[in-house]
Amino acid sequence: MKTIGLIGGMSWESTQTYYRLINQKVRDKLGGLHSAKLVLYSVDFTEIEALQHQGDWQATGEILGSAAQSVESAGAEFLVLCTNTMHKVASQIERSVKVPLLHIADATANVLKQDGVTSVGLLGTRFTMEQTFYLGRLQEHGIGVIVPDESQRELVHSVIYNELCQGMVKSDSKSEYLDVVASLAERGAQGVILGCTEIGLLIQSSDTEVKLYDTTEIHAEQAVQYALGRI
Repeated sequence: MKTIGLIGGMSWESTQTYYRLINQKVRDKLGGLHSAKLVLYSVDFTEIEALQHQGDWQATGEILGSAAQSVESAGAEFLVLCTNTMHKVASQIERSVKVPLLHIADATANVLKQDGVTSVGLLGTRFTMEQTFYLGRLQEHGIGVIVPDESQRELVHSVIYNELCQGMVKSDSKSEYLDVVASLAERGAQGVILGCTEIGLLIQSSDTEVKLYDTTEIHAEQAVQYALGRI
């Protein structure tokens, strides 16, 4: 089993989900008392969030590049960045280390292609929904991407930072998110990507008939498959 290097804390609410899912999946695949071999570096999200909204992505990349070097030095054989948004600086992180980074958009695209999805809705932070680093990567896989309208994007972004990243799960926000999901389906989305690792705390597949793709679940599964040498 390879040692997984997790870079988390963005937010720790979703990072603990990664930790739980990865260990559960290793146990389910290997049985007995098996658990994952991993190294976790958790950043202070306040520093990252401030730089995100200042647009200083270079500085965020330096922080995460240093974190990547730390987990590599601690024995990690590959990296999992426990956030969608910060894949904006994935190439900067990759340049800082010798071990590979498993990109969350690639992992998600592989599942979409397996399901025959050619048009998908995308929920996430404003950065993820509006910039090309993520949806452009999906498009490179031949997948069309539909994003919410302006007011919906503001809602989705605000709930992530002001509620989910602070451990708050509100029923009103859940209803509003499900309305956004429904509108994306009406516009032609065959499914909807939960493209922020906290969104799975708010809505799940059982809440809607629209197919949801939880990137935290997908990324954790890929990490386990890679660690066990199955991909």
